[in-house]
Amino acid sequence: MADSSDEFALLPRLAQLSTAMSRGRLAQQATEATGLSLDRPAMTILLTLSMAGTPLRVGEIADRMQVVGPHVTRQIQSLEQRGLVRRVADPTDRRASLIEATETGAEAAKRYTGAIVSWFREVVADWPTHDRTELGRLLSKLADDVTARLSSAQP
Repeated sequence: MADSSDEFALLPRLAQLSTAMSRGRLAQQATEATGLSLDRPAMTILLTLSMAGTPLRVGEIADRMQVVGPHVTRQIQSLEQRGLVRRVADPTDRRASLIEATETGAEAAKRYTGAIVSWFREVVADWPTHDRTELGRLLSKLADDVTARLSSAQP
């Protein structure tokens, strides 16, 4: 087991990365790349649907975003009015509906993601291939473990 000071040394770096991602211009520039005027929660819904690759219930979207359902419902109504998402019948429960991105919404998510990926490619362009591969592997592992831990801790 690594010395606990190793893990504590990571905390300021994680905070630094989080701050850079959330408060920096990267998210704003990526949103501008969509060609749409979207706030962060609306963009997050489009990204959540894009990453899921399948229509989701409102509750599933809220769970993946780790927010409450009414917040997502309001955002979805706005996205629907703008033609970025639509409701579709749930094939397993006719009483329920699922949310999916329209072609325009999916394209916006693709442009946003493309801008982020392009930016990160530039950041690590000079890194050795092994380092880039290892970063991807470790970030995936961390994201999966954090998500699983948070999911198991919820009531």
